[in-house]
Amino acid sequence: MITKKILTYSRNTKRLIILSVDLLLLPFALWLSFSLRLGVFYVPEGDIIYLFLAVPIIAIPIFVRFGLYRAIIRYIGFRAMWGVVQAVSLYTLIWGVLVLLTGTGLIGVPRSVLLINWLVTVLLIGGSRTIARWWLLGSFNSASKNRRKKRVVIYGAGGAGIQIATALSGSPDFYPVAFIDDNRALQKNYIQGLQVYSFSNISSVIENNKVNEVLLAMPSVSRSRRREIIVLLESYPVRVMTLPGLDDLASGKLKVDDIREVGVGDLLGRDTVGPDHSLLNVNVENRVVLVTGAGGSIGSELCRQIIRIKPKSLVLYEQNEHALYAIENELIALIQQIYPASKDLEDSVTPILASVTNRGRLEMVCSAFGVDTIYHAAAYKHVPMVERNPLEAVSNNILGTYRAAMAAINAGVDTFVLVSTDKAVRPTSTMGASKRFAEMVLQGMSKITESKTRFTMVRFGNVLGSSGSVVPLFREQIKNGGPVTVTDPEIIRYFMTISEAAQLVIQAGAMGHGGDVFVLDMGDPVKILDMARRMIHLSGFEVRDADNPDGDIEIIFTGLRPGEKLYEELLIGENVKPTQHELIMSADEDSLSWQLVETLLEQFNDAVDNYDVERIRILLLEAVSEFQPQCDVADLVFGRSGEFKTDKVSKKIVKIR
Repeated sequence: MITKKILTYSRNTKRLIILSVDLLLLPFALWLSFSLRLGVFYVPEGDIIYLFLAVPIIAIPIFVRFGLYRAIIRYIGFRAMWGVVQAVSLYTLIWGVLVLLTGTGLIGVPRSVLLINWLVTVLLIGGSRTIARWWLLGSFNSASKNRRKKRVVIYGAGGAGIQIATALSGSPDFYPVAFIDDNRALQKNYIQGLQVYSFSNISSVIENNKVNEVLLAMPSVSRSRRREIIVLLESYPVRVMTLPGLDDLASGKLKVDDIREVGVGDLLGRDTVGPDHSLLNVNVENRVVLVTGAGGSIGSELCRQIIRIKPKSLVLYEQNEHALYAIENELIALIQQIYPASKDLEDSVTPILASVTNRGRLEMVCSAFGVDTIYHAAAYKHVPMVERNPLEAVSNNILGTYRAAMAAINAGVDTFVLVSTDKAVRPTSTMGASKRFAEMVLQGMSKITESKTRFTMVRFGNVLGSSGSVVPLFREQIKNGGPVTVTDPEIIRYFMTISEAAQLVIQAGAMGHGGDVFVLDMGDPVKILDMARRMIHLSGFEVRDADNPDGDIEIIFTGLRPGEKLYEELLIGENVKPTQHELIMSADEDSLSWQLVETLLEQFNDAVDNYDVERIRILLLEAVSEFQPQCDVADLVFGRSGEFKTDKVSKKIVKIR
């Protein structure tokens, strides 16, 4: 009760309390020094009384100067204690000089009292703050509290591990019990009061200390090494948490808020390759850049990467009002963080609320801002959703890409980069087929010799954290106690972190000469069932199945969704060439003549205008020879009777003829 009341006091009141305690401790320390030196209960007499009175007069201003009353007691650390030592040393020196100048040292102040007083004062002033810290953090009555906290083993006794152990010591949720480290020189030693063990002891450490979580405090370790450690931890009944990488810890000070769950990015096992800055900058630095679909998962990350390269200006083109508002505010905050001295850069971000299907609007924007580079990320990408709404998919993914490309040509844009997908390869879905034909549109437009605009396509697989990703879905299902839903036990996918994908898109766009299709190296494919099992294990649970009926969370199989494939591919043919970046390949894909593409575009446009979904399916089959749909048309289809119908049942929605 007293602790809570003290914590509610104002900062000045707390400082006054600390100062009052120091006013009592300083003369007491001097009296204790005399008593220890003389071996009697010392009673000051004569002129020595004035030396006692001078102690706080000398010490308090020095303590103020050294910031002893600015430190927050609950979070006091080594630096604050070193400040105590420095302040007490200076005070002792000045007081000693005063003793010598007054001559009192000849008659009643033994020289050894100076050393004893320095030592006692350091112990009392520093010790009082340490005791106050323990008390305010509840360390004196923490036995019951600690039993309610999550008991944590910290893997990594380096700088990050020590910082996070200090932060966790004051956390109401976590209680660190030990370190694990591979460095033999640290093993069997104590750091921050916690013993350092080798990994071979982790089983007994977890069992004896009833550990709930293991925290990976190794921000500088390679991703492959991190994956090895995570795999080793899978067999233990603990939740595995981690810290971000060094790039995300620029402040240098770790906090409890930095702790996050282990994600699939930690499980990929492939180390990222640093960007080629000559490629990264060529289309962005000091240029006017426009990103369509700027509020989406890919588009927004492209915007974040572009801002870091410092463009002349960035135009955010987005049809979703809320998404546009969110990314604009985020980018302004990012600019203030990265370029605090350049206030004018905030005006370099311009939000445009519009659709890519509005060619006139996009052309006007490109001309008005003098756009040099367009990253076309606007697309409907959710496979089952697009399967049920093929008209909108064709309108946005195909006609929207064509109209955006024409706007770029008419406005004199230098570079147009299409963000494509692995689902465009031998597509089994409307989404994949629409994205493949969008590629063909740009391949055909590249053959128009009078156009100065250079068209490039970048094709890649799933990115972690994108809309529709299974990762947040699995995490939410695990949080709710399951079951975790997997479409098929054999389904596999390629994965890449969203930041890495965006960087590679920017670099690939700089290498194109016109009509190029670039494919990103996605690493090894990941089996979704294995991913689900690992996420369950790393959350501290066990999979419930026939072999383990007492497990915590069940995995159920729901079957492939409309248009979904078991295996994704990145190449249609075998003609692939390396580029100057080791993670970017150039694919030599077949294309159609521009005359045929124009004819198909006119037919697509007519089918969309007439809501002819059946015609849309026929045109996609004609345009994309590899398209093998897995299901019937699943949209509202206009029939001869004047009624709308679906592929399952006929149902009168509205009569329009």
